[in-house]
Amino acid sequence: MNNEQRHAIELFLRAQTGADSVVVESVKLLSGGAIQENWQLTVSFRGGSHEGVLECVLRSDAPSGVAVSHSRAEEFALLQAAFVAGVTVPEPLWLGNASVFGRDFFIMRKAAGTAAGFRLVKDTSLGGDRELLVRRIGAEMAKLHTIMPPRSDLSFLPLSSSSPALQGVHEFRTFLDTHHTPFPALEWGIRWLEVHAPMTKQRVLTHRDWRTGNYMVDEQGLTAVLDWEFAAWSDPLEDIGWFCARCWRFGQFDKEAGGIGSRAALYDGYESVTGVSLDREAVFFWEVYAHIRWAIIAIQQGERHVSGRESSLELALTAHIVPELELEILNMTGCAHA
Repeated sequence: MNNEQRHAIELFLRAQTGADSVVVESVKLLSGGAIQENWQLTVSFRGGSHEGVLECVLRSDAPSGVAVSHSRAEEFALLQAAFVAGVTVPEPLWLGNASVFGRDFFIMRKAAGTAAGFRLVKDTSLGGDRELLVRRIGAEMAKLHTIMPPRSDLSFLPLSSSSPALQGVHEFRTFLDTHHTPFPALEWGIRWLEVHAPMTKQRVLTHRDWRTGNYMVDEQGLTAVLDWEFAAWSDPLEDIGWFCARCWRFGQFDKEAGGIGSRAALYDGYESVTGVSLDREAVFFWEVYAHIRWAIIAIQQGERHVSGRESSLELALTAHIVPELELEILNMTGCAHA
């Protein structure tokens, strides 16, 4: 963030809050952010609605992004909806646009803790009691899933007449049909999804990337659910399956809920809010779906590097996980499960 942008943010915040003066005391670019940039700001307000010092995060488009992700205005609306529903998210504060910062952005209150998945699964000093943490995450998912269409504030989210499962099958197959390299194992998995697709009784707002690494914890427990740029109307079990998928356990394969706790605790937390027992067979379907979806995303991320559009070691390495995902898909679809 250059000095001109910093000054523009000060003027923007002064207009938003009615403050007599606003000073951005410190700026730090946070790690991560292949799709978006996150800037941690310490801001001093004198007068207006936010008198004092505010720790916040400015989230803007990165120089290059992913076309299927939501815009910052859309992500801000999603955060607002989740916040009102009682989901533990960073409080959305102000929405800005490119005329201020050079790129669209919004500002949210900073949440405490860490989101690093590889650290969380190993450092048991984080997150408090792990079974209570997983139970809490299940309950938070259930709160999110109380948000249902139609919603005028979320009208930008498409509502397909096809089932979410079969819509995914169509999207995966369309991508592979036009891709220059064949992936027979993925084609097999997509056909398995098509044959075993469950019926979705009610579409709800789903995060679609709720995994270890996309929520923050401190020493006591959950502090915020992050990264809402892929949220959509879908089957509620898509979030459960994504969280439990083996590919998101960071090597802690015995801890089936996100690499941090038991599947039973996650289910218990979810069911304590909904009062309805989860369909275990349908969750398994969405776990297979998660591996196929992640494999497709990994291929696409590798293409961003190989094509020359964005030179990135991280993107290049992501493509190398596809064979591992293919093997897991074959294991899951080729033998019986309990």
